[in-house]
Amino acid sequence: MTQHIHPESLKNLPQAVVSQITSLMQADGFSGHFSAQQYQTLLATSNMTDTEFKLALLPIAATRAYCGISHFHVGAIAEGHSGNVYFGANIEIPGVQLNQTVHAEQSAISHAWMKGETGIKNITINHTPCGHCRQFMNELNQVDELSIQLPNRPSYSLADLLPESFGPKDLDIEARLMDSTRQNYRFDNATSTIVNAIEALNLSHAPYTHNHSGVALQTQSGGLYSGAYAENAAFNPSLPPLQVAINLLLLAGEKLEHITTAVLAENANGSISHLAETQTTLEAINPDITLEYLSLSQ
Repeated sequence: MTQHIHPESLKNLPQAVVSQITSLMQADGFSGHFSAQQYQTLLATSNMTDTEFKLALLPIAATRAYCGISHFHVGAIAEGHSGNVYFGANIEIPGVQLNQTVHAEQSAISHAWMKGETGIKNITINHTPCGHCRQFMNELNQVDELSIQLPNRPSYSLADLLPESFGPKDLDIEARLMDSTRQNYRFDNATSTIVNAIEALNLSHAPYTHNHSGVALQTQSGGLYSGAYAENAAFNPSLPPLQVAINLLLLAGEKLEHITTAVLAENANGSISHLAETQTTLEAINPDITLEYLSLSQ
């Protein structure tokens, strides 16, 4: 989907690279990330360092924010192990509890995860990450190698920002967010929306409640966006599957009002359920959205 670019968001970039970025972002099918090859071409054209260039891209990411409550736009950029670079931005849905908010760091990380990344090299942010996001990042695999980049400061490790942390290791949990673990839920004779929800369910990270769950959203244009549940040792920073799917939809340039159908698939034997929060959030967006619910066993 063709995306509008705010001219003000390009002001920190050399003119030589602006036209290339504009061309990529306005191409059909741009969904909020640059491939490794595209990114390296842009970086070379910019004649900036990697960190300088990512910081200059942050205003573009921040324009993707959906923040009708705070009106405070935050951008983030995550680089996956593949070298692909992913935008992220904060999401707030008016009429919905604040615990359904998505922070920009969560947005960029889950964006990369849903597009097949198995780890994050670095994340660049235009504001110091809050405690919620530091705890969320503490669930990541290879977290000791994660570099956190901020304006006018040296790179930080997560341990610098979250000393004496509490995480999965304290609960003797080996699974980590973005690792290669997959579940094996199935549903025969499924529609494409159900298939997408189950694929997200099989990707989900839920070692504490075992509420493996996934959501798929279909829009008026026929777009399909799926999200997997990302659970956290501290519970509250956990990211529900609906929010992960909404994040991809917004980064692709679609609007929440365009959602027509949603599917929530989850483990029948988990100790929690996402059904109630999914229903209330979709109701706040548009009461005409059709929600299909699947409770599955492996």
